[in-house]
Amino acid sequence: MTTRSTATRTPRRAALVTGASRGLGRTLSGFLAASGFDLVIDARGADDLAAAASALRAHGTAVIAVPGDVTDATHRERLVAAASDLGGLDLLVNNASTLGASPLPHLVDASPDTLRRTLEVNLIAPLSLVRAAVPLLERRGALIVSVSSDAALGAYEGWGAYGASKAALDLATRTLAAELAPRGIGAVAVDPGDMRTALHQLAFPGERIDDRPDPDVTLPFWAWLTTQDPAAVSGQRFLAQDDVWTTARSGLAHAPVVL
Repeated sequence: MTTRSTATRTPRRAALVTGASRGLGRTLSGFLAASGFDLVIDARGADDLAAAASALRAHGTAVIAVPGDVTDATHRERLVAAASDLGGLDLLVNNASTLGASPLPHLVDASPDTLRRTLEVNLIAPLSLVRAAVPLLERRGALIVSVSSDAALGAYEGWGAYGASKAALDLATRTLAAELAPRGIGAVAVDPGDMRTALHQLAFPGERIDDRPDPDVTLPFWAWLTTQDPAAVSGQRFLAQDDVWTTARSGLAHAPVVL
């Protein structure tokens, strides 16, 4: 944890990003740090998370790294307590996800334990974290971001458990948008698209995924989203990999959404 005093400085925006030690979460955290956000980050791997936190602090931002599993209630409480130390939250990114099993099984072959774990990580944990963080989120009129997937819309062979969990998260996010609007909190779902990440590699064991772009392909989208009024975008589902985001910040009237 940084020891930099916050007593006399102008309050900065703050974000909580789960699954932040690598892949999309690491890339997004780097963008947020460079944009002046203080951060609470989590991941299951303590060493990788500590390395990410060290790199993020080079931007001069406060970074609180909390290793642990988002399915653990005590860990979620620690995340919310860390965010409270930052004074509140402007952004909560539920990015931590699991495929459930690798290689990906057909849905009829997926074990009950695999289905339960997939739903626990990809749906129940994000909703539980939102519930715990609501007092901090409404303090600043924050935005909740649920990281989704095209598997939530397409019936892809082998992706049934993961896709079902993300489809449920999409619907839950739209419901949060409606229910939390009176409290000044927005909620959106974001499909980041195929990327060259460790999670995506698990879906294709033994295969090369070099043709997929790095997660930084999504940066124009995040640059656009973090300048928007949460109430104006709430309830929408966005595609992060679209050339339109390079022009959206310069005055595009209607950004592309997929409902």
